[in-house]
This record gives sequence, structure tokens and C-alpha cells, in this order.
Amino acid sequence: MKKIYLDNAATTPIRREVIDEMVTVMQSEYGNPSSTHSIGRSAKAIIETSRKTIAKYLHCNAQEIVFTSSATEATNWILRSAVKDFGVTRIITSKVEHHATLYTILALQQEFGVQVAYVNVDCDGVLDYNKLTELLSEDCKTVVSLMHVNNETGVINDIHRIGVLCHQHKALFHCDTVQSIGKTELDLQVLPIDFLVASAHKFHGPKGVGFAFVRKSLVLQPMIFGGEQEKGWRAGTESVHQIAGMAKALELSYVHLTEERNCITELKAYCLYQLQSFFPDVIVNGKDTFYNILNVLLPFSTEKTAMILFNLDMKGIAVSRGSACQSGSIKPSHVLAEMLQEKDLAKPSLRISFSHYNTKEEIDYFVETLKEL
Repeated sequence: MKKIYLDNAATTPIRREVIDEMVTVMQSEYGNPSSTHSIGRSAKAIIETSRKTIAKYLHCNAQEIVFTSSATEATNWILRSAVKDFGVTRIITSKVEHHATLYTILALQQEFGVQVAYVNVDCDGVLDYNKLTELLSEDCKTVVSLMHVNNETGVINDIHRIGVLCHQHKALFHCDTVQSIGKTELDLQVLPIDFLVASAHKFHGPKGVGFAFVRKSLVLQPMIFGGEQEKGWRAGTESVHQIAGMAKALELSYVHLTEERNCITELKAYCLYQLQSFFPDVIVNGKDTFYNILNVLLPFSTEKTAMILFNLDMKGIAVSRGSACQSGSIKPSHVLAEMLQEKDLAKPSLRISFSHYNTKEEIDYFVETLKEL
């Protein structure tokens, strides 16, 4: 049975060139990057070249890039350090953030008594910027943690506007850019972001590796103790092949950005047109969403909600109802819960997320399968 993958917001297929890069490194660069001999220095050079490659495409200093196992790890480290080391007593966020952010904040609230303020979103998922301004005007040592692109709906936050507001009120700004890194231009010389996090597997790289951007004026305490790797911030021997693969994946994403963005934008528009043709009452969840994510409320009965993903999977189609990290939960999406009325929350919503590997023929089959349900 043919497999059709329309869940690229959960993870992406690794590019062939990235696999080749990683295999080459694993075969020839086996040295410990901390060793002083030539074999170790060669492995270290790959890490530093990878760091420079990532920094080049984000327009920042290479020393501002810190390698981690994931964006989740990076978010935990940054927010915890902000509270413990920078004296932050309040975190401003929204209830539609990824659980990597929300659960970290809840843990910090319980452990340190940090205040948490939530900025609401409207029925289209759009952030209340007036409320954010109002909260920031209060005199309190604050870090703001708001994502760039929502992983379930694709709603885009104006991170330049958020960053300007934060800096005007002397607040720190942590941004989850997991869904946008490698898919749109990000210039950290222009964007007033203090901390940024990313995971390689979201831009056709390997799983288990990511990075944080930490503005050079900010000094965090180590997340892991034991060695001097990553400026002493993250001890442990680096995974050289994964770091090399991540840098290669990011480089290729930006080299091919224009053509792939155009391709995916066309696929998304085609998918929505087909859905609206056969299901005129279909509703798009979110307004002005990112070009590779389409979240739709289907005009199906609530009885079909529980089995819709199973039935699609039986036909070889991979989509999701929301974050893959919550796929085992029977609870409705916490993101859609902030946007939809209760009667609509019980109906089936699907997140369809595209990559340049998808085709119109795959979308035709997907829509035909939905019709059969």
C-alpha cells in the first residue's frame, strides 16, 4: 500500500544529501572532538564549521549557537536559567504554546513560585498584542516566551513586534521557532530575540539534535555539568554526525527555500480548494497561517472524530489532529480549545502539513479517502 505522508509539522523525511553527509562523518570522523590530537581536532573542526554554517543563515555570531539534543531541551534550559540566574519573577506566555514551553513554565511555577501571565488568542488564533503591552508595562523582571509559528494551526506571531515590545519594557524574549526555522528567512541582526530554539528533524535533518541561539550579551549557567563542551554550558561528548547533518539540512533548506516554499504554497492552496469543493462547510482553523500547515474543521459528525485518524492510516495516509507529542492523549487539542466553541471542539479537526516531497496526486487521494469516510 502506498504511504502518503502529510504530517510534516510532526517531523520531516531526512534529505538524501543529509544522510550521505552523516554517513561520511560516521565513517571517517570517529575522533572525540575534545581530544587534542589530529583525529580529535578534525572532528572538532566539523562541529565548528557546522556552527558557522547555521550562524551564516541566521545572520548571527557562531558563538551564539549552542548545540542541544532538541528544542525541548533548549527551552527547558533557557527558561530555567532565566528564573534561577537572571532573577526573572514572571513569565508571559500563551496557552497555545507547545507543551515543551507550557510544562516547563508550570514546573518553574511550582518550584520557584514564579508568576505566570497568559496572553489570550482570539477565535482565529491571533495573539492579543494590546494585552501583551499591558502586561509588559507592569514593573516586574520578566521573560516572554511566545512561538513564531503555531505547530498545530500554523498561525504566525509577529515576533519582530513582540521583540520590540519586550526590549522597550526591558523584558527578555524567548522564541520557539521550531516550525519556521529552515522554512522562512530569520535575520537575528534585525529580530530583537534574546533566545531562539530549533530542532533539526523539522527541516529534513536528523532527530535527536537541535540548537539554541543565545544573544552574546547573555550568560546562562550550565544545563549539564561535567566537561567544557559548548562553552561549558552543555557537558558531554558531542554527536558529530548529527550536528553535521543538522547544518547540512539547514543549508539545503535555505539554498532551496524559494522554490520549495512556492511548491508547498501551491500544494496547500490546492488541498484547500479540493476540500472546499467536496466539503463546502469545511472551516480553516486559524487566520493567515504559515504556508505549510493547514488545520481544518471537517463537517463530519462527532461520532467520526475518534476513528478518523485510524481510518486514514488504514488507507496509508498520515495526518494528525495536533501535536505529535500529544498523540496518545484522548483530550482535545489545547490549542483549538483556546479558539473553538465547545460544540466544534468535539468535531474532527485535522492538521495537514506539507513538504516539497508531496504531490497533487497524493492530495487527490487524501480528499477521495475523506469522501469515503
